[in-house]
Amino acid sequence: MSEHLMNTYARQPVTFTKGEGAWLWDTEGKRYLDALAGVAVNGLGHAHPRLVAAIGEQASRLIHVSNIYGIAEQGKLADKLCAISGMDNVFVCNSGCEANEAAIKLARLYGHNKGVENPEIIVMERAFHGRTLATLSATGNRKAQAGFEPLVSGFIRVPFDDLEAVRQVAQRNKNVVAILLEPIQGEGGINVPRDAAAYLNGLREICDANGWLLMLDEVQSGVARTGTWFAFQHTDVVPDVMTLAKGLGSGVPVGACLARGAAAEVFTYGKHGSTFGGNPLASTAALATLEIIESDGLLAHAEQLGNYIREALATSLQGVAGVSVIRNAGLMIGIELDRPCGDLVKQALEAGLLINVTADKVVRLLPPLIMSESEAQQLVNILTPLIKKFLA
Repeated sequence: MSEHLMNTYARQPVTFTKGEGAWLWDTEGKRYLDALAGVAVNGLGHAHPRLVAAIGEQASRLIHVSNIYGIAEQGKLADKLCAISGMDNVFVCNSGCEANEAAIKLARLYGHNKGVENPEIIVMERAFHGRTLATLSATGNRKAQAGFEPLVSGFIRVPFDDLEAVRQVAQRNKNVVAILLEPIQGEGGINVPRDAAAYLNGLREICDANGWLLMLDEVQSGVARTGTWFAFQHTDVVPDVMTLAKGLGSGVPVGACLARGAAAEVFTYGKHGSTFGGNPLASTAALATLEIIESDGLLAHAEQLGNYIREALATSLQGVAGVSVIRNAGLMIGIELDRPCGDLVKQALEAGLLINVTADKVVRLLPPLIMSESEAQQLVNILTPLIKKFLA
């Protein structure tokens, strides 16, 4: 790697030169099974022919124009996102933290419009919303925040999956205007609510009773990863605001902040913007991604394959001391161990498998949506001996 790159990543000792489907090849020609998908980005795997064709055709015509002008592809993307989500409108940007910045700004403006001088947002412990100052402040990870103080004020933190804690805040704080949470915490360790429907319904009721916005960060859980278009669709709850990125463009940077009802009327001319957001190339990549997921039945496949991997791991690791729990929501899979296990990342790499460890003790798997059952079995066959050896 270049000595001129800032030292912001603890990079693994490998550089990839090509990919196809669920596989990557490095500079030495070694092949790796990708069970991380660029951290939930490459839902269609690598070099998907229809995605490549769509991006290439668009690039040959028009890559970028400013949002000063109309962008037909962006409009089509907004129409599609609203059709599959039940939301009313969309702000298109470049990344997850930008989408969450938009949501935070929207909530604050919503509060000011209601006469709340110092609007506050309830956020969750162990949450991850991004690395800009506002999204970092909303994030529940002191290690990520350390050294960047003073953080942005206006966030009230409560435990994840704890309705009573939210009710207590509602009773004593009249500045709250919104709740921001991930329906499934990704960076926090693939944390799934004990009863997602009851939890989200409870939050919806609290928001409705207090005139708050329910804002869901689906940057990692959205775009078919859990077996529905968005994780909230496993329940009958619909948020006021939802944020997307990661899998939306299959590797082309694109994010989105969607709004519904009163929230959809908050942003007006001049209140928010983006130079690159929703340009023709990014919007085309996102549209092609959504169309391929739909046409190839990848929603149902993600749910079925995720359950298959969880069950296969549970069988292979049954009775192994040190395995605390295996949990999943579709193809968001976490294997929690009883000790820090970051060393497994390099060990898996040497064995030809790409994984990740988050929250120190959780092996995180985010396979591409297109992974086959036989490839999933290869994943399990490679990973379980490594975990057993590590824990022995």
